[in-house]
Amino acid sequence: MKLASLKSGRDGRLTVVSRDLARCVLADGIAATLQAALDEWATVAPQLAQLATRLEAGTVAAARPFDPRACAAPLPRAHHWADGSAYVNHVELVRKARGAEMPASFWTDPLIYQGGSDDLLGPNDDAPFASEDFGIDLEAEVAVIVDDVPMGCTAEAASRHIQLLALVNDWSLRNLIPGELAKGFGFYQSKPATAFSPVAVTTDELGDAWRDGKLHLPLVSHVNGAHFGAPDAGTDMTFSFPQLVAHAARTRRLRAGAIVGSGTVSNYDRSRGSSCLAEKRTLEQLAGGKPVTPFLRFGDRVRIEMFDAAGRSIFGAIDQRVVPVG
Repeated sequence: MKLASLKSGRDGRLTVVSRDLARCVLADGIAATLQAALDEWATVAPQLAQLATRLEAGTVAAARPFDPRACAAPLPRAHHWADGSAYVNHVELVRKARGAEMPASFWTDPLIYQGGSDDLLGPNDDAPFASEDFGIDLEAEVAVIVDDVPMGCTAEAASRHIQLLALVNDWSLRNLIPGELAKGFGFYQSKPATAFSPVAVTTDELGDAWRDGKLHLPLVSHVNGAHFGAPDAGTDMTFSFPQLVAHAARTRRLRAGAIVGSGTVSNYDRSRGSSCLAEKRTLEQLAGGKPVTPFLRFGDRVRIEMFDAAGRSIFGAIDQRVVPVG
């Protein structure tokens, strides 16, 4: 099934969406919000699935057209948002450009940081920034949403706690990152509010594309209407989502509604394009001695989407405009 949160109050209003993203129905009487549904997932999920079946059959009188512009993020504010860096080839490339060797542990121990989860952007919300000088960059990613995960959970067990997937634009401010990381205390100002796709989907909606804890489909990005990249999210993913979830839960419990991201999707096959400007600029630097592609400016537009084998949008599109704050 596919779930969305229509804008309403701070936490949205839970809505079941048809597979073709054309119709929807409020989940009134089942769960008011997606967080409420995840809190009681074992009980609530079957009820939502029944409503989704009726929506597909056309027997829901209260069905209405689905408008992604009316959507908040599936979880407009989440208890936990942790983003990994599962595509180690991407990390290797960026470090190579600055002449830094990559520790061997990067191939065996996932990188992850805890991001801000109190203000997550809807798919068509403007993306506000204080200055173009910060080096505004997109980061196209996939994320999973879990139910309650116990501390010390194994990767095998973690796979059973993954309930939903969504697309992510993990906006980054590249010119602020070096100074923050130099302090040895991680990202903060360089990681503004993250945006999510209109809908989150259960794994059964993905068919054979969801296997081995990875989503094997291209993640398509456009910048100002021009194709930017379509690397496959399953190819070259060093750490699977169950591995990332288990890593995050090594020393703490993850509560229902926690979101774990993949990091920037990247392939060794560079002909597929990139999922962030930093990677493209790195390739330009390695090839010609300096980056050519600029970071984003106010008025630029970014679109991120994923399609099934028949060319149908799975999650809907993240389609945002870069704007000055205020």
